[in-house]
Amino acid sequence: MSKAESSIREIRINPIVPSESVLVSTARGLRPRKEEAPVERDIREHVEKCPFCVGNESMTPPTVAAWPSAEHWEVRVVENLFPVLSPQQSGNALNFGLQKVIDGYGRHEVVIDHRNHGIGVSDMEVRHIEGMFSVFRDRMQQIYASDSRIKYVLVFKNFGAAAGASIAHSHSQIVAMPVVPENVVNELTCTRQYYEKFHQNIFHTLVDEALTFEATIYDRNLEKCDAKLMLDSILLNGASFLLLSNRLPVVLNGKYRFYL
Repeated sequence: MSKAESSIREIRINPIVPSESVLVSTARGLRPRKEEAPVERDIREHVEKCPFCVGNESMTPPTVAAWPSAEHWEVRVVENLFPVLSPQQSGNALNFGLQKVIDGYGRHEVVIDHRNHGIGVSDMEVRHIEGMFSVFRDRMQQIYASDSRIKYVLVFKNFGAAAGASIAHSHSQIVAMPVVPENVVNELTCTRQYYEKFHQNIFHTLVDEALTFEATIYDRNLEKCDAKLMLDSILLNGASFLLLSNRLPVVLNGKYRFYL
């Protein structure tokens, strides 16, 4: 069997918003393409000219928040010098027929994730990651509490130049806006409907499934079980299929449905 024939082709349904789906086709990765050299990661602990490194605080806007303290910070929040939204209203609101433009009001902050210039999230201590997420939570709460015009706060992270990060030093971003994106509205609607129907939080259910479903990998070529493992650690190929221990309907290779 060729690699193309054994490739996975499937449509995966979003369990939270069932109307959303994504096409997955591993065969697309077999297309001929130009070889590209991998981008080397900057793993230096300190860079003299990096505005996010310790000792260069004067190269950024003033500290908005810090953990555990502003003087001995391990996580630091500053205003973004190039914000997508601004707390200063520009008066660019426009209503013309069916066309509507609202002012680009909001907030845009940078969270410097760590004092170490080249460290990645996977290399950080658990204690530090907990502190970083506490900063995310606190800033979100503070922004909501300080401005009733803010309806949605997003925390996101770009890692590496290919993802759009313009500075190598590990950092995240916080964007607060006066509108709620449609995908978030849909997610809230669907999670509310799930709760009303099953009286359970869908996110708790998804976590429980990932932690408790035992799976068996069966190799069609060898006609034997390869391994038993938890569902969240599975990677299948065309010669294997999945057996779940919870008696739910399972689609194997996109063709057959079994109730186990």
